[in-house]
Amino acid sequence: MTREDRLAALNALAEDRILILDGAMGTEIQARKLTEADYRGDRFVDWHIPLAGNNDLLSLTRPDVISEIHTDYLEAGADFIGTNTFSSTTIAQADYEMESLAAEIAAEGARLAREACDAVEAETGEPKAVIGAIGPTNRTLSLSPNVEDPGYRAVTFDEVRDAYAEQVLAMAPYADFFMIETIFDTLNAKAAIKAVLDLRRSGAVDAGIPIVLSGTITDASGRTLSGQTTEAFYNAVRHAQPWAIGLNCALGAEELRPYLQAMHRISEFHVLAYPNAGLPNAFGEYDQTADEMAAFLKDWADSGYVNLLGGCCGTTPAYIRAIKEAVKTGTPRKPGEKPDAMRLSGLEPFELESRSCCG
Repeated sequence: MTREDRLAALNALAEDRILILDGAMGTEIQARKLTEADYRGDRFVDWHIPLAGNNDLLSLTRPDVISEIHTDYLEAGADFIGTNTFSSTTIAQADYEMESLAAEIAAEGARLAREACDAVEAETGEPKAVIGAIGPTNRTLSLSPNVEDPGYRAVTFDEVRDAYAEQVLAMAPYADFFMIETIFDTLNAKAAIKAVLDLRRSGAVDAGIPIVLSGTITDASGRTLSGQTTEAFYNAVRHAQPWAIGLNCALGAEELRPYLQAMHRISEFHVLAYPNAGLPNAFGEYDQTADEMAAFLKDWADSGYVNLLGGCCGTTPAYIRAIKEAVKTGTPRKPGEKPDAMRLSGLEPFELESRSCCG
């Protein structure tokens, strides 16, 4: 199935049912109790600093593990598989002094997801899409890491844009979508959006690969880490004309509901959500069961709030299987239309509607 045919098939499916994203990659990796030796493999056995925790590197050193996780999610019913590339940028890989390997890690992560999707797609005849996962990096453009110097930034906009451009180029041969996700700083997301749009204009990346955006409401304040409300975040990124926009991470489904409802109210595009399995306990673990989480997501599906649902931290293939079953009779959201207006955003949204003059 070509990328164009796959997108057409998914657009048609989105009219009929809730589409299913996969669950957490990190949770599945942690469950396998991998050691430093797994992260090093044969290629990096003499690497000069520890590598455990660099999950994206496993696409090179333990591709069998990553492929198995993808296949488990596909067999659980996922329509979309996120690549193991959340930190596959030069900026994020700097923690392991592997900046020169970032593009290779991104490409291999996307290739493994494509291989898994193609195998299941050939077997079932159903479209299985690869979402190129683009994480926020471990640096922020909106906030200073130095409390004594609020104007200081550890990185520039152009540096972030260039890092994302390299990642996008590496994933492009295999990806059906680019998903800029877990957005806690909207300016970082804008750098990623600009990278994709610039590469489209230059012809280096197929303009037919849609963008998906997913923000993160960090706590009960109802704002991203950089301070924006859901609607302000939406106004800041809607120029990207995403195929879908929504929220993930930080909160469980119960806590995320009012912000998802706000996204449903304002979005002109498909809406997605993939919350955590509840809130973490004192040990950083997630106690909410698959059935408990699926019940919350069923409410969203029955309310017509969403088009795509999946899981973030703490979720596994069992959660995705339960979610798919719970929402199979849900009503897919119909993207809305908004009247012409000037829409701006700081920490809060601002909207100035157009008015006809009668004079």
